[in-house]
Amino acid sequence: QLQASGGGLVQAGDSLRLSCAASGGSFTRYTMAWFRQAPGKKRDFVAAINKSSINTRYADSVKGRFTISRDNAKNTVYLQMNSLKPEDTAVYYCAADIEGVFVSSSDYVYDYWGQGTQVTVSS
Repeated sequence: QLQASGGGLVQAGDSLRLSCAASGGSFTRYTMAWFRQAPGKKRDFVAAINKSSINTRYADSVKGRFTISRDNAKNTVYLQMNSLKPEDTAVYYCAADIEGVFVSSSDYVYDYWGQGTQVTVSS
């Protein structure tokens, strides 16, 4: 089970940190990722991190502004979002790939999904 939290309403230029707590599985083996979905749009990849935190991957739209990290002792993955823009407004979902081999941007690779947390950035 994945439980995402940390969303909210902020102004452009502000920061937010999302958290995703995992329970009931082998978190330390999973590749973890964040996706987002804006109203009327398809779900898009945001960032991913492998089980050891050595490999990360980001969407071009968030590179340099967002940072994904994880704490395996706490079974939690984070998404630090800085310099937020109105176009970052979306529901953010965390996801887990139980194979944990690749750091993929394809949503079909991921097996478990959290419930989503709303991020709204006003201009």
